[in-house]
Amino acid sequence: MTAVEFGARKAQGVVVNSDGGTVTLGEVLSLPVLARGLPKVLAGQDRLDRPVRWVHVTEWASPASALRGGELVLTTGIGFPARLDDYAAELCDVGAAAVVLELGRCYREAPRELVAGCRSRGVPLVVLHCGVKFVDVTQEVHAMILGGQLRTLRTAQRIHDTFTALSLRGAGPDEIIRAAATMTGRAVVLENLAHQALIFASVERVLDDVLNRWEERSRATPSPAERTGVCGQEGWLVTSVEFRGQRWGRLAMLPASPAEQHFHSEHVVILERAAVALTLARLTRETRWEEQAHRDALLDVLEQRQLSWRDARTRITALGVPVQGRRLAVVVVRTDERALLLDKLRARLEGSALVGDLGERGVGVLLSFREPGGWRPLAEEISELAGAPVNVGAEVGELSEVARSAAEAEQVADAVPRGGAPGVHTVTDIGLPELLYALREDPRVQSYAERQLAPLLAYDQCHGTDLLATVRHYLAAAGNKSIAARRGHLSRQALYQRLRLVEEVLHGDLEAGDFRAQLHVAVAALDAQRAGRAARAEGGASGK
Repeated sequence: MTAVEFGARKAQGVVVNSDGGTVTLGEVLSLPVLARGLPKVLAGQDRLDRPVRWVHVTEWASPASALRGGELVLTTGIGFPARLDDYAAELCDVGAAAVVLELGRCYREAPRELVAGCRSRGVPLVVLHCGVKFVDVTQEVHAMILGGQLRTLRTAQRIHDTFTALSLRGAGPDEIIRAAATMTGRAVVLENLAHQALIFASVERVLDDVLNRWEERSRATPSPAERTGVCGQEGWLVTSVEFRGQRWGRLAMLPASPAEQHFHSEHVVILERAAVALTLARLTRETRWEEQAHRDALLDVLEQRQLSWRDARTRITALGVPVQGRRLAVVVVRTDERALLLDKLRARLEGSALVGDLGERGVGVLLSFREPGGWRPLAEEISELAGAPVNVGAEVGELSEVARSAAEAEQVADAVPRGGAPGVHTVTDIGLPELLYALREDPRVQSYAERQLAPLLAYDQCHGTDLLATVRHYLAAAGNKSIAARRGHLSRQALYQRLRLVEEVLHGDLEAGDFRAQLHVAVAALDAQRAGRAARAEGGASGK
């Protein structure tokens, strides 16, 4: 990294200050070796931030041929040409940083024509009222420049090493952006082309200050003509992020405060290196960052991991999902085709829901809608897309209540067998079979079913009968033997014989309400356990 690459930049009135190998005219004039000459700026007082690339001592009447731009010209005026306006024009054309005229040897005061020429062309003119050794000035300024360039190279190496190490160990985008924010002390935000703030990190500014009204502010901030530049009224430092040769998004670094809209050139290098590291990370990782951002935001709300609900609301809104003044509900879908469903849901629900893969818990969706009950048509559409049942939690009005909605949605999901017919299920749909299905892994429920039905199951196995089916039909018919016989394709006499045999095996009276209720619960629990084993077996087979 050279001093030129760390040079000063300016865009839309917001300066990227040089803090590397290039020193400014103001810094040079503050050196003791020049301060002893009692310097006075006669022209270009507003240009003391101009970079000084080198120092050149000359008494030539036409010095431009020996200059390349950015030099501090030291002279006593002995070789000044007759037309000093032309002298000022040459310095302006070549881009000299400034001209320093030592008074006393040739001129007792600065020539008016030179002062006027420098002022009209914006060339800083400094006079020294006391003599100084130009060699001392040259030595100190050059030492300052070279020392700055060395610091610049060390800084560039440090930045290079940091982001190279992150890339080599496969750091994710959140870690890369956090490193950029830590190294600069500024807020850094990664957004996609839809102006959704996906990943961010901030050292001092609060999240709400950084992401509030993000899409609106981002759209008002144009991209720089070159790769990196300071843009927009807020003065963001912006660079592009590419993927496979195409611009994918932008990386924005925000000023320290609205009143301090400036950056150092080191910030530019850090932001650009972070953008390169992000491109490498995207090439080496399968997870898309939009998916990760939505999943992380969803989990923060469901598991109440955020620092404040205001921050959570700001973050979700910055992802393109409005939640302020909206009704909310959580939907859980359990399917073996999670990846395919996630793609469908993101395409259909963009702007109205957070969608995330919750692993074994299923696919989670946080719906945002305006009118009470607005979740139902969305849930029905989700069920149609999934080709599976969807489970909906309570409708709530605040983010702080979303965790309750999620718990209810998961309670419903636990009670609805996976792989069932499409449909929308809420907590009101949970009856005894659904409740026992949710509790099917509970040892107490399993023990109860075994205790009640073990003799009957053993008898069926030993004698090749199916008394359990007879009991199931009898209980489903609420004790109506005619209906039970018809459903079991039995004569009434055959049904009576089987029911008497059941009573003998179980040592109970099927006409007794308590015994029949206990048996009903036991059969429902057994059916729930068998349905759970079938679902696991089907899931394992599809996984193969």
